[in-house]
Amino acid sequence: MRNCNWQGPMAQWLSRHWSRRTGGPAAELVNQPSNIGEAAGLLEGVKVLDLTHYLAGPYCTKLLSSLGAEVVKVERPGGDPMRRFGPLVSTMTLRQAEVQTRDSSDPDDGNDAGAWFLYLNTSKKSLTLDLKSDKGRDIARQLAASSDIVVENFAPGAMNKLGLGYEELRKTNPALVMTSISNYGQTGPYRDWKATEINLYAAGGLMNITGEPDMPPLKEGAPLAQLGAGQVAFAATMGALMYAEETGEGQHIDVSIAEYATNILENALMQYSYSGIEFTRVGNRGYGRAAWGIYPCQDGYVGIIAGPDTRWPAVAEIMEREELADPRFESRNGRMINADEVDALMLPWLLDHDKVDIFKAGQDRGLGFAYVATMQDILDMEQLNARDYFVELGDPDQGGLMYPGAPMKLFINGDGDRSLSPRPGKGQVGWVYRSAPSLGQHTEETLSGRLGINESEISGLRSLGVLG
Repeated sequence: MRNCNWQGPMAQWLSRHWSRRTGGPAAELVNQPSNIGEAAGLLEGVKVLDLTHYLAGPYCTKLLSSLGAEVVKVERPGGDPMRRFGPLVSTMTLRQAEVQTRDSSDPDDGNDAGAWFLYLNTSKKSLTLDLKSDKGRDIARQLAASSDIVVENFAPGAMNKLGLGYEELRKTNPALVMTSISNYGQTGPYRDWKATEINLYAAGGLMNITGEPDMPPLKEGAPLAQLGAGQVAFAATMGALMYAEETGEGQHIDVSIAEYATNILENALMQYSYSGIEFTRVGNRGYGRAAWGIYPCQDGYVGIIAGPDTRWPAVAEIMEREELADPRFESRNGRMINADEVDALMLPWLLDHDKVDIFKAGQDRGLGFAYVATMQDILDMEQLNARDYFVELGDPDQGGLMYPGAPMKLFINGDGDRSLSPRPGKGQVGWVYRSAPSLGQHTEETLSGRLGINESEISGLRSLGVLG
């Protein structure tokens, strides 16, 4: 793709996609308005029907919408339950223009919005639709017929019961890409089993290797299994879209959240396959050895990675403890055998220093030190701010919200040379960020613009409860 550092088939496809959808060369992308919410995205022109709720599915479609795809999120009349999942954020932080567009009958009108919902649904459009009604399902089928992608995370079999299964939808849209995300997959003896994040993290095997030795397994802090499965679904959907645009043939993608968790078991499963030895929990002492894990310090916690072995003498220099230079500690095996002694020698110095100072001291000597960042640390982090990572959405006068920015950047060639550097003011080029929609905010716009349904018909559908 000209003017970007993406290489290979995906970059070539994006260039063709941009030209096909917009009628202009891919290079024009960098000349689009840089104001957040107005800039063009890499997936400009792609239409997505979002039939997801909670976490995994909405994260997949969030990545699509942030890349500029038009994502229409179909919500039940009461809204995605994540709207009410705390912590809650006052709607006063939303853009005033968006607050003013709320329908007075909107059950969320004037209430707080869940932070999870605001994060997972940026740049999407909201359409309230009762899929239990014949007319609601008919509208969904019409939208699918004019969409490039459908993403759903209902229980396996539910889409077929609604008459919205892949085989049905592809009759009118052979190039349709449908991505289905479920707990255990669309087939198999577990396909109909219920699960929450803790079940999926446990069933996938990750919980078995998380925690302290000789203590019960622990859950993770974030919903890793679901968010990771959403990322996998996004990548698979992009690949299928690329294939569909080139061949006219769609695909049905089956993503199992539990299988994703098993897929990132590090070497635990392979170790057991080869040797029959279980991967044991080691807690914060990585791989059971000292100077490889999380340790307390003066103002929080730091990550000490004392490798490779040739750099171990630098640890003794940093921590000003000659005892740490003892030959017994020079190898990984030696530090494992003498782990308690090594930790005892390091701890006084760690407790006497700040986490950022420790982090930089290690990095200055080529050691992979880190620190455990708080949320304020992240917002203040010089590296992230230097790369224009954060995005502020909402009305600045009322107090906007800071959001994580693009997970990857498009770098622009400078002044015709081959060096790659970010162009000033283009920190989010190729990405589109808007505040999450209010419930049903785009119902009329979508039905009239996409399906040609007039105002009178929309009013009738509302009175029947089809639109909530």
